[in-house]
Amino acid sequence: MLFPFVRKTVVTSLCLCAPMVALAVEPETNELAPIQVEGQSANSAEATKVELQREQTLTPGGVTLIEAEELKGRNVVSLGDMLRYVPGMWTATGSTGDGTFISSRGSNLDAVAYDGNGIKLMIDGLPVTAADGNNHNTFIDPLAARYAVIARGANAMTYGASTLGGAIDFISPTARTTDNQAYLSVGSHGTVQNSVTGGTVAGDLDALVTVEQRSYDGFRGHQEQQRSSVYANTGWQISDSVENRFYLTYVDNDQELAGALTQDQFDEDPYQAGSNNERGNFLKNVEKWRVANRTQWDLSDTSSLVVGFSFEDQSLYHPIVGGVAPGGFSLLIDNDQTTFGSTVRYNTLIGNHDLLLGLNYGETRVKGGNYNHLAGIRGAQTIRTDNQANNLEVFAMDRWHLSDRWTLVYGAQAVTGNREVRNVAIPSGVERNPEDDYESINPRVGVIYQVADRSELFASVSKLFEAPTVYELEDDVAANNNTLDAMQGQVAEVGTRGAAALGVASEWNWEFTVYYAQIEDEILSLDDPNATGTSLATNVDDTIHAGVEALFGASIALGNSDHRIAPLVSLTWNDFSFDNDPLYGDNQLPVAPEFFIKGEVMYRHANGFYAGPTFDIVDDRYADFANSYEVEGYELVGLRTGLDRDRWEVYLEGRNLTDEAYVANVSARNDLSAPATAAGAAILQAGEPRAFYAGVRFDF
Repeated sequence: MLFPFVRKTVVTSLCLCAPMVALAVEPETNELAPIQVEGQSANSAEATKVELQREQTLTPGGVTLIEAEELKGRNVVSLGDMLRYVPGMWTATGSTGDGTFISSRGSNLDAVAYDGNGIKLMIDGLPVTAADGNNHNTFIDPLAARYAVIARGANAMTYGASTLGGAIDFISPTARTTDNQAYLSVGSHGTVQNSVTGGTVAGDLDALVTVEQRSYDGFRGHQEQQRSSVYANTGWQISDSVENRFYLTYVDNDQELAGALTQDQFDEDPYQAGSNNERGNFLKNVEKWRVANRTQWDLSDTSSLVVGFSFEDQSLYHPIVGGVAPGGFSLLIDNDQTTFGSTVRYNTLIGNHDLLLGLNYGETRVKGGNYNHLAGIRGAQTIRTDNQANNLEVFAMDRWHLSDRWTLVYGAQAVTGNREVRNVAIPSGVERNPEDDYESINPRVGVIYQVADRSELFASVSKLFEAPTVYELEDDVAANNNTLDAMQGQVAEVGTRGAAALGVASEWNWEFTVYYAQIEDEILSLDDPNATGTSLATNVDDTIHAGVEALFGASIALGNSDHRIAPLVSLTWNDFSFDNDPLYGDNQLPVAPEFFIKGEVMYRHANGFYAGPTFDIVDDRYADFANSYEVEGYELVGLRTGLDRDRWEVYLEGRNLTDEAYVANVSARNDLSAPATAAGAAILQAGEPRAFYAGVRFDF
């Protein structure tokens, strides 16, 4: 397969125990030329991997590439499991079976996890995130991806994403890049997950289907889950230069919500359901289907064009507040969300310039409303909803290879979008209709210096921008049709990534990034004094998001190369704070800990046997903007072992072996300094107690 934007020599990359690195070197000339990846078909997994590595190493900032092979040997259910070793990504689970709270570089540090905004999720370059930026109904099965590229912060400009936290692009497997496979895992808390993947290749045609099912009783009260999914794609190599691929996804996910606890409830029993969750039968049931189509034309050896479209429909049934007594305040959300997305990307090589021109456009509409309910049974409608949003991102980037070692990366993104909320109260007919347009030009400039064949230094300065979601406009603190401002700011980052030999048969690899961002008008949620359990969104004048992201891995030979020790450590240090705020001064922002470390030390034998401990070290964090309520950190120890052969694998994993009771996720509040307020704040969600999982995989 031709990759027109890589230099002629490609250095062998390391396996993903850390960021994958494939640096390009051409000492004879500075002019770029196409390369041929010998012995690989245009759709091979290795060819795709080389292309993704190129994108990583030509980005002057934090980008991590995950390969499906690295998810083997452990229980992977949620995005939190998949992103475990990605620095800069704070993930937490607790209330739901596989729902994950995600914060990238301090995005989404909110009182509610309902929106899940701040990071754009894509599958094969096409959006899963709604046009307004929300991810509240999104379910991504990490085992249904062949690769995932995590571009943090402004480094997501390559994908056109206009978010504070960046983007994740999940690359689907095809019949040409993966084997037929059967997978089964069972474990604690009534966990049963199984999938079957089957595909075929017939000349220029190929097709792949994965059928997946998950059952889960939960480690807390009222936490049961049932999920069924189908993922399919079919490709047609129309000619040597044109390929078309069609994608189909169906997910039916029903889950009970365990809810949050007060400190007294947590101390009494951290695994009980929230006070009203079981009586009110709080649920989050989502049924969705998605179709997408993507066509790639190789216009020449040095240029290509990609055009893609997607359409997704999600139905949500979500009793979430009250419902414990007739006549009391309650809230059940019942709506249908449709999202149309499209992308156009043109790549070309002109001399020593790698040029990328792109366009993303999306439209989302939410129709339905809010209802009263009793124990999860829908009652009278209270609000009729007809919300809509659109977003256009146009971006251009040049990777100018100034010399054998220096690459200048510069570009800009133009964003324009509309958000409109139309809520009609029933039966009064009073309408609330906040609407606004958002637009921005976001420049970016960076430099990459190639230190050696497999290592580089980088630095960049970029503008950040993210418009509010329609849900934030619905919950605007202003009780009229005033609207929120978009979040925006500037970020600078410097870092290094690479790999190097350790003696003759060993090597180590690293990724290290330091960033500092000044944000204006960050959107945070405040307590709603008129309705318990709900919140109101508002702009905060100035905040600072800064941090250090580090990932270190190694493969160390013991005696001969049959025996190896493979340590891996991911470390994140966060400094997220208000900046001279009139009410909160320079207080730390809540929810995310100041630092967290996750790692493992595996012994690996050439016959496929592996075993070793895992560990988590998480610092304290605040639960309120006033910094009066501090949630304790925790330390966890686990163990993984298994046998991985060419066509089959078995594994056993133990988590939290000391059975520590800890807080996995916390919801923020304004000020919990008053003892009565703190005592009554149901904001804590327990993490998983001691658990064991076993899995088996067969390729056929």
